[in-house]
Amino acid sequence: MNFSKICLNFVFMKKSVLITLAALTISAASYSSDYVVPEDADVRANIETLQDMKFGMFIHWGAYSQIGVVESWSLVPDDIDWMMRGRMERNMTYAQYVKMYEGLKNSFNPVHFNPSEWAAAAKYAGMKYVVFTTKHHDGFCMFDTAQTDYRITSTECPFHKNPKANVAKAVFEAFRAEGIQTGAYFSIADWHNDDYWWRMLPPKSRYINYDVKRHPEKWAAYQDFVAAQLDELTSGEYGTLSPMWFDLCKSSPDSTALMDWDRMGKVIRSNQPGTIMVARGERNEYENYLTPEQLVPDEPLGYPWESCITMTYSWSWRPGLKYKSTAEILGILVRVVSRGGNLLLNVGPRPDGTLEDEAYDRLRGIGDWMKVNSEAIYSSKPVAPYQDGKVFFTRKDGAVYAFYIADEGESMPSAISIKGLPVRKGMKLRMLGTNRNLRWTGTPEGFTVSIPESIRQTPPCGHIWCLRID
Repeated sequence: MNFSKICLNFVFMKKSVLITLAALTISAASYSSDYVVPEDADVRANIETLQDMKFGMFIHWGAYSQIGVVESWSLVPDDIDWMMRGRMERNMTYAQYVKMYEGLKNSFNPVHFNPSEWAAAAKYAGMKYVVFTTKHHDGFCMFDTAQTDYRITSTECPFHKNPKANVAKAVFEAFRAEGIQTGAYFSIADWHNDDYWWRMLPPKSRYINYDVKRHPEKWAAYQDFVAAQLDELTSGEYGTLSPMWFDLCKSSPDSTALMDWDRMGKVIRSNQPGTIMVARGERNEYENYLTPEQLVPDEPLGYPWESCITMTYSWSWRPGLKYKSTAEILGILVRVVSRGGNLLLNVGPRPDGTLEDEAYDRLRGIGDWMKVNSEAIYSSKPVAPYQDGKVFFTRKDGAVYAFYIADEGESMPSAISIKGLPVRKGMKLRMLGTNRNLRWTGTPEGFTVSIPESIRQTPPCGHIWCLRID
């Protein structure tokens, strides 16, 4: 995925949106409401459990990280700046670039890969689940598949001798050791597979490049290939994987090349009953929750959902990228949760297998804040009016929580006015991280909470402060 191609990936959008805190919302009218409720009770229960987790880590990493380009998309032969950037920077023809790109397998050697460090940082940040890219659109597999040699465990890849060469397995084991639920990203598109982009014909777009009606055997072979890889991932070696998070699910613009989702679902759920599946954009029983990309809706959506948003402005690592500040990320988290969704926050490891210092800094900052405020995040539900200016609401176990999101550089105010919530006699308020009940006075539109100087001078956390209203 890449922010620059939101309109390609995010089929629910009517138009592209610049990602700033001021514009990080879209109207619920931009979403389709035809959510198919899964019939399987175990799937429904697992969705509810995942929705209560609220916060997870997304990891985009592959051989492409060596050259700091957008993941996979530079292989698409389109005249679009962000797709062409890798080719133009190297002054290569398309054929030369593809040869160089596919040859990255022969030099990928992330010798400092230590997923336990990633997992420990994710746990400290309060993340409850992880989704790791087992295979992106370019087809390079970060797991030990027997279906293709285009994989990190190939003898041609220098990393294959490393004890952690089966990268996906190492990631899943490290995160489970920290008590974090594991899920797998898997691209339905595979631009390296001859039954997707047939080498007899030039690729024309991200879709398959042949006529399925003329060559049904190739599409059947591709379905076999995908089913075999999903069987490998879910048959036990990689542990429990939920969600199975699928991307680029549409293989042709005219829907002539349709995945057999019943078959894929049977493969996965025969191996692992109750697995959550995320067939993005398919509007069927295998799209168990929706995935707005780089976006936050402006109100609850009425079905399970998760915003996937980057820590920088790219899914994969590129040198010199600016990271969102800790305050900005926390603001996104609160906005997402106040609308009833989850935040899947993406990090992009470097070619050597490490995360940048800025990534660890943000995760520490998030964790420091979560230690004070997590009770208002986990297992919470949205409550009207959801937002009142700088104040955002959640509810849980009879309490309502009001988050005050300060502007950059703003100190804690001496009073916070809240509109839209009912005022009840005997109502008690305190700020999370303190034990002191706060004074409040009713107003025609709600109430105003007074914040003592002692709390303002030594606030329990930075960036965003949360009031518990009992």
